Amino acid sequence: MGVFNIYLHPSNYNYNYNLMTILIVILVFCNIFGLAQSSTTTGYETKMVQPSSSQQALNESVLLHSRNRKLLSNEHCTSRDISISQSKDSSSTGIPQYIVQIVNTCMSSSCVPRHIHVHCGWFASAKIVNPNIFKRLSHDDCLVNNGRPLLNSQVVRFTYSNSFMYPISFMSAKFCFD
Repeated sequence: MGVFNIYLHPSNYNYNYNLMTILIVILVFCNIFGLAQSSTTTGYETKMVQPSSSQQALNESVLLHSRNRKLLSNEHCTSRDISISQSKDSSSTGIPQYIVQIVNTCMSSSCVPRHIHVHCGWFASAKIVNPNIFKRLSHDDCLVNNGRPLLNSQVVRFTYSNSFMYPISFMSAKFCFD
């Protein structure tokens, strides 16, 4: 007699029924009282920030979403403030085209990133990209905005053509405290 046949034996039906009932009750209890963790991740994180001593008179908390960088104003910009995204241009015909956007999400007006370098592999394009906007200096080193400062909320956008999408990610930049 196999191991699984023990559980299928009619004398064990009552035991199996009771075990299943207990498991269902535990699952329902966890879901009702919020003890269960979701297995999916949305990528959004909500934090409750307590007011500082100067804000105590307001007597309220401020709800911040970590994705909303404008609410997280800081006097210094960091590498986390450089947002890079790219997508395939579905309207293009022939050689695929990709749209790249590089954005400064830092809210400091006194400190802006400059000399922004990104990882870009052997970046090349069948369509000319303005070198004042994006230029490959060497393997895996491309310069953004010709090294000029990227102002608050400024977007550097360009389109390139290639048979595949190059992975582009932040490498380095000069910040006001450098």
